[in-house]
Amino acid sequence: MSEQPRRADHRSGAPTAASSYSVPVPSNDESTPLAAAAQEHVSLLRRATAVSTFDRPLQTRVFVVANQKGGVGKTTTTVNVAAALAQKGLRVLVVDLDPQGNASTALNIPHSEGTPGVYEAIVEGTDLDDLVKPCPDIPGLTVLPATIDLAGAEIELVSLVARESRLDRALQSYLRDREQAGDRIDYVLIDCPPSLGLLTVNAMVAGREVLIPIQCEYYALEGLGQLVRNIELIRSHLNPKLEITTILLTMYDGRTRLSAGVAQEVRSHFGDIVISTPIPRSVRISEAPSYQQSVITYDSTSSGALSYLEAAREIAAAGTKAR
Repeated sequence: MSEQPRRADHRSGAPTAASSYSVPVPSNDESTPLAAAAQEHVSLLRRATAVSTFDRPLQTRVFVVANQKGGVGKTTTTVNVAAALAQKGLRVLVVDLDPQGNASTALNIPHSEGTPGVYEAIVEGTDLDDLVKPCPDIPGLTVLPATIDLAGAEIELVSLVARESRLDRALQSYLRDREQAGDRIDYVLIDCPPSLGLLTVNAMVAGREVLIPIQCEYYALEGLGQLVRNIELIRSHLNPKLEITTILLTMYDGRTRLSAGVAQEVRSHFGDIVISTPIPRSVRISEAPSYQQSVITYDSTSSGALSYLEAAREIAAAGTKAR
């Protein structure tokens, strides 16, 4: 019998890409992968339609969606979790902190050069009230857009006072004003660039929870240990409230041993902070941004949309419990 992966505390590091991904072969062949996928789709559809609204969290939850490795579904996760939460009646703000502005594009928010957005907030000190834009397709969802102007912000921030906490100050002021007006934001999701520069540091100082998307591929775990160590540095020196609370498996293919093996390895290491429903590889998820939509609005009954709705349900359920 092969030795099972050793469980470790999620703050102590991360499993390596060289870990074994061997998975036992099922002893019966009564259900094919296609049949299993169909059954899972029906189950997700049933759960998605069973609840029309999610309960509001006890207080505003500020998530940093981060992974220094590119191509893991970070922006896709930000956009679709935000859309799913808003569709279920919650007030959600997406902060697009990536100069590429892909989250802004996917949510149909103008972000051409010169458009006021997150650059003006963190470099020039402009109030978020003047910068946040409503998503035209999803009531309750608002966006602080990113433009190409943000590409130079890393350099400009170096010479500014309190350079690591510029976003935090702007965001907290905005959230207080909204709460005092009786219009509290329930969730903030900050989409970070795939690097660990000053923009990502600003996000981690502003955040309270970290959501890490991990793709179910062989090299997915590379760099994860460094990300965890950097989060610990932020906790030690700048933001003791920051905590890794959510891991989301993305690009999952139930037909392959590799996906199942990576999922098993991640669950063994991170335990119950891993969302139970992985996000599958999906043509609909890939197509949606080209139509400036989330997959939630593009094809609400697709496997990708239903999986993100289920992931959002788990996240929302955790927000109703005292921590």
